[in-house]
Amino acid sequence: MMRGPKNRLRLLSFFIVLFALLLVSRLYIIQIVSREKFEAKAEHQYIAGVNYFDRGSIYFTAMDGSLIPAASLKFGFILHINPRILSLRKDVAEIYEIVNAITPINKEEFLIKAGKYDDPYEELAKHLTIEIAEKIRALKISGLSMSQEKWRIYPGDTMAAHTIGLIGYSGNELAGRYGLERFYESVLKRSRDSVFVNFFAEIFSNIKKAVSQDESLEGDIITSIEPSVEAFLESELEKVTDKYNSDFTGGVVINPKTGEIFAMALTPTFDPNSPQNENNSTIFSNRLVEDRYEMGSIVKALTLSVGLDSGAITAKSTYNDPGCITLNTRTFCNYDGKSHGSGLSMQIVLNKSLNTGAAFVASRVGNSKFNNAMLAFGLDNITGIDLPNEGKSLVSNLKTNRDLEPAQASFGQGIALTPITTVRALSALANGGTLITPHLVKEIKYKLGPTKTIVYPGEEGRERALSPETSTEISRMLTEVVDRSLREGRVRLENYSIAAKTGTAQIAKPGGGGYYDDRYLHSFFGYFPSYEPKFLVFLYTYYPKNVHYASETLTDTFINMTKFLINYYNIPPDRETPPPSRS
Repeated sequence: MMRGPKNRLRLLSFFIVLFALLLVSRLYIIQIVSREKFEAKAEHQYIAGVNYFDRGSIYFTAMDGSLIPAASLKFGFILHINPRILSLRKDVAEIYEIVNAITPINKEEFLIKAGKYDDPYEELAKHLTIEIAEKIRALKISGLSMSQEKWRIYPGDTMAAHTIGLIGYSGNELAGRYGLERFYESVLKRSRDSVFVNFFAEIFSNIKKAVSQDESLEGDIITSIEPSVEAFLESELEKVTDKYNSDFTGGVVINPKTGEIFAMALTPTFDPNSPQNENNSTIFSNRLVEDRYEMGSIVKALTLSVGLDSGAITAKSTYNDPGCITLNTRTFCNYDGKSHGSGLSMQIVLNKSLNTGAAFVASRVGNSKFNNAMLAFGLDNITGIDLPNEGKSLVSNLKTNRDLEPAQASFGQGIALTPITTVRALSALANGGTLITPHLVKEIKYKLGPTKTIVYPGEEGRERALSPETSTEISRMLTEVVDRSLREGRVRLENYSIAAKTGTAQIAKPGGGGYYDDRYLHSFFGYFPSYEPKFLVFLYTYYPKNVHYASETLTDTFINMTKFLINYYNIPPDRETPPPSRS
């Protein structure tokens, strides 16, 4: 009766002892025999987790509404070694030859890293394809391993580089450094980037919370940049820079009614996939948003609109052109230094781009009233564009009571504007007189929750700079500039109305030492169709060589851009009548 329970107790004790022996032997193997192997694997779990990269995507929007990746992630593999294991082997040189035959590796670097006998992890190569990874794994060489990685890629290479921006290290973390990558950092960044960190280590070390509080903000951004329009603009700008050896050239294509930007470009540009190839980090900055320039005669369009809006002039008002004017001991002249006669209409002031005519308008309006009306175009404020480091224009000359400063400002001298501020002001001429918010992102696709459409103020909610009637009249006058004056009317389009104006401005010397006699900034803007505009195009080129006027450097670029947009978007003709009679 007693033997049964005793036998069962002995059998149970035997299994307990056996299990204990197996457990101890397993622990011995793990902790002593294979300590280095598992230690390296555990350490690599942390290394791979910390380096694992994740980030939201940026998209272009094609004309048909399809999304084209502008910034995304690519998957690949890292080749790494455990020198603690590899340094004990006698065939390290042979291993190098085998691996090098699959993917090229610097031999000296390999041998140095393989010799670090106290180091469990060293990387040999990154961004390897799955085919290469499988070949290396098939070797089954102890101390040689592969792990998965992600990295940022820009499929369009240089396309819209200044707009998209790039990422770089901010401390020990990769973050947006320029462009949309930086402005929308809170949306694009990912809080749970340590996907491969060991779960139990995560709990015990309390490295991060299981779910980030910021995860609800994470998403992808969808821009209004149309890739075909962007590519065409970039091609045209590059032609200008190359032909005239300009320091740089820039342009914007925008909807002047909504503020939606279809293209924004600068040349020279860069490839955000390879920022290390650039010699100077200044190339990453977006001059269209950050820098300020005296824009020259395109400002006359604003001046004439102020005169019209105030009632001080009409298109048929006349003045006598003195050729040069002296105010507060300073003299300024027309572009050619000559008088163009008496009884000149305001239309001729625009057509011939007469500085004295613009100054006449400012004087008729009155200094204080003129200054305030110009500032009403938002020249003293940032536009609020969704890009970082937006510069503030320098318009203190519109805040004086002297005669000289408003007179000079009337033809674009003495005030320095950012290109994007200029675009916003000029858009008011086209859209009925209101100030838009230039913008690039129209939707955010959140990871959690629905897609958010970003709503910008409509016409009723925007500040007004001009009356709708003035907007129509200045558009008519600018249309005649194209029909009758720009290259003597040879570039007008028979069935489309186009409103446009050129600008040529002397470049100021650093430190307030006057102006260079041989250095100019050329600018050009235009919109079309003139009275129901779909697009406004702004162009400028800085210090083109061996050429004087913007009508020479930028007219072809603008007309090419206009024809492309008309054909690409199939814009119907808006007129079948001959151009208006000469004023």
